[in-house]
Formats: sequence, structure tokens, C-alpha cells
Amino acid sequence: MRSLLLAALALATPAAAQSLQRDTTREPVRTRVYVGPQIMPRTPGASEVRFGPFLDISRARGDEVFEFEAPDESFAIPLTRIGGVELGPSLGFRNRRRASDIDVPLHGVGFSFEVGGFAQAYLTDRFRVRAEARKAVTGHKGWVGEVSADYILRDGDDWLLSIGPRVTLTDARYQRAWYGITPRDSAATGLAAYRPGGGLDSVGATIGYLRQLDRRWGIAAYARYDRLVGDPGDSPYVRTAGSRGQPSLGVALSYTFGTVG
Repeated sequence: MRSLLLAALALATPAAAQSLQRDTTREPVRTRVYVGPQIMPRTPGASEVRFGPFLDISRARGDEVFEFEAPDESFAIPLTRIGGVELGPSLGFRNRRRASDIDVPLHGVGFSFEVGGFAQAYLTDRFRVRAEARKAVTGHKGWVGEVSADYILRDGDDWLLSIGPRVTLTDARYQRAWYGITPRDSAATGLAAYRPGGGLDSVGATIGYLRQLDRRWGIAAYARYDRLVGDPGDSPYVRTAGSRGQPSLGVALSYTFGTVG
């Protein structure tokens, strides 16, 4: 997804667009587009799932392989490198919650647009670590942080397999929005009032797989499972009407545009 944002940023300014055009004339450019469905929790802590799009766009030049992107990472653009560490901005999104979306009529949470940054580094050719922090400017208005690691096996662009752990941390504002129970919620549902304080949110793991079927067409799939822990895992909402287990799953078909070998 970072490639999609990078292309949009380049086209947003004439100078950058001219630079991109010059780069394109020097080396052939390949663009790989993945499109498919995915399922995920309807909202954080919910037992219900929803369907959504599983999309990714990547670009590579010449004989370079497509850069690795974990299938569950946020939109991000690496802008600079300091001592082997890539840094850049990142964006995240979370669906809104209405009382009708879950089994108990809790308070609503608006659509959340999260803005932040990330840092990532390759400790070896096959092992990448990444840390990210984002602040929601709408919706839950809280902070979200994630630390992840991926072990990567690949044969160029023919196939790629990645697997690794995930640890998510959130502040009190985030946790009270999604897992908290206000006095009004308590009166409406009979659940005990609950005011989480922030900290560890979930632990989990992600596995992803990419494979080219021929020079143009390919497939992608991923599965992620998170387990709510700490204050989120102790929420009366999660324990009675939601779920501590938070699975996600996606599949997609890809097509590569441009010159392919």
C-alpha cells in the first residue's frame, strides 16, 4: 500500500511528477495490483465479522524485486533511511461502531482516521522488525502502537512466504472508546461500568503468502489472529458479548502491468 501513496504523492506536485516521469524513461516500471475480499472483526472486541476489500499496489523498476510488505501493515511511505533504519509517515483507518453493529447497545464510535509514523529495519536479509505509532484525529481519538517482526522466505517475485508475531498497545482513550462501558451503557445493558486505563491491547501473529501463476497473474493470501489481553481482555463487553479472539483472513488475485521478464 505504501507504493500507492508514494505514486499519489508524486502526482500531487509537478516537480515530483516530472522526476517520476524521468525515472520511468530510464528504467522499465512494473506495477502489481492485488484485489480481493477479506474478513475481519466488525469493530475491535466484537465477535461479529465483516467483509471488506483486500487491496495492494506495488511498483518495481528494472530487474528489482517488489519490496516486501506485510499483508496487515498500514499505509506507509519510507521517506528516509538513517543507519539502516527506514522512517516515514503512516495512515490507518478503523470502521465506525453503531449500537446496531454489536449484540449489546453500547455507545457509538465514529470512523477513525489515524495519522502517525513508522520505523523498520532488516536485521538480516530474511528478518524484518517494525514499530509504528498513530494518533486518531477522528473517531476514537486515541493512540495505537504496534511492534511486529517478520521472517521472510522468497524466490525473487515467484513466491514469498512471511510469518511473524504482533504486539499492539493502545492508550486509555482508545480502550475506553472500544472496550469501556459508561454508566449510561451499564444502565442500558446491565453490564458493569468499566473504565480501562490503556497499555497492552493484544498479542498475535500473521502469515502471508504470494505466488505468481505466470508472468502476469498471481495470488495472495494472509491470515492474522490477535488475542485481546490486559484491560481489553478483561472488559465485560468483550467477555460477555464480544470475543477475545480477533481473526482476519484475506485472499486476492494479482495482475502485473508493465514490462515483465
